[in-house]
Amino acid sequence: MTRKGKVLVAMSGGIDSSVAALMLQEQGYEVIGITMKTWDYESSGSSKRETGCCSLDSINDARNLAVNAGFPHYILDIRGEFGTRIIDNFVGEYLSGRTPNPCVLCNTHIKWEALLKRANQLDCEFIATGHYAKIRLENGRFVVSRGLDETKDQSYVLWGLTQDSLKRTLFPLGNFRKNEIKKMAQDYGYIDLAKKSESYDICFVPDNDYRKFLKHKVEGLEERVNGGDFVHTNGAILGKHKGYPFYTVGQRKGLEIAVGEPLYVVEINAESNTVILGSKEDLEKQEMTVRNFNLIKYNSIVDVQNFITKIRYKDPGTMAAVRQENDSLKILFSKKVKGVAPGQSAVFYEGDDVVGGGFIEKAKT
Repeated sequence: MTRKGKVLVAMSGGIDSSVAALMLQEQGYEVIGITMKTWDYESSGSSKRETGCCSLDSINDARNLAVNAGFPHYILDIRGEFGTRIIDNFVGEYLSGRTPNPCVLCNTHIKWEALLKRANQLDCEFIATGHYAKIRLENGRFVVSRGLDETKDQSYVLWGLTQDSLKRTLFPLGNFRKNEIKKMAQDYGYIDLAKKSESYDICFVPDNDYRKFLKHKVEGLEERVNGGDFVHTNGAILGKHKGYPFYTVGQRKGLEIAVGEPLYVVEINAESNTVILGSKEDLEKQEMTVRNFNLIKYNSIVDVQNFITKIRYKDPGTMAAVRQENDSLKILFSKKVKGVAPGQSAVFYEGDDVVGGGFIEKAKT
């Protein structure tokens, strides 16, 4: 046993997780690498060559680095769990008229659960990932906060992690910027790592065409949903659409509707197969309800508290009053915000700290 104990590092084969593993080894941890096989291109209906974190090349890259660095490496096949918990949910959310947030669910219910289970089997005290985020213990709770590199910060997708998960989690990259990580990779002797391109697509939709993915996964979907109404916010029927699952709140392009003014998807009604269109101003909402929330910094939200609230990953955030009501949160923004999409994550910040988050249920003006 080393001075700092054993840590199981999730390795995708990319630069961030690779450098995280090397850093921890250098710091005195006994490192064990693990790469999770979550999906394959064949099941996604893609004709593209496999690339990214689940490809054979990436798995081999992770394994080769571990061998070169002198620590064990394992491959964990969790395609079954991933398909049930993540892909089925992804499809179900679109069929319910919502816009899913699969990365949050994957972190919470797949990656961390699988990592902790395997860590227990391998006698590891800790798990670690290459996320750009920080973690600390304060007032008896483990708190996640933004990474130093604002352009790479990934705290938004970590709101679902429990205290039991966080107390065993390490984020080695939290206090570094991306250019520093690239320099470290070169210093460690892995020049090719620093040149690797990064993918920002959903991993199981490699060509970033979720409509094609839905059609592949749900037999006869186009026939079932084609021909519903485009309806203006004033009640006027504007024409027929190609199926409500193929549209997202805030969408403007691809509507194929001409009325003399720009129109946006304002709301999606799955039950009536209706897509509501309106102006840019119709996208503005001041209130929303959040379901399935998880609190990190505090046990509960007492009375009404004000937090910076992000409604999407790249959203800079807006101050909002947050009130906890049993199993949901009621949010009142200090000013109207555009494009609140049911199904997406709302994440609450106090300074750089993640207070918690949840899934957007509905919004109103």
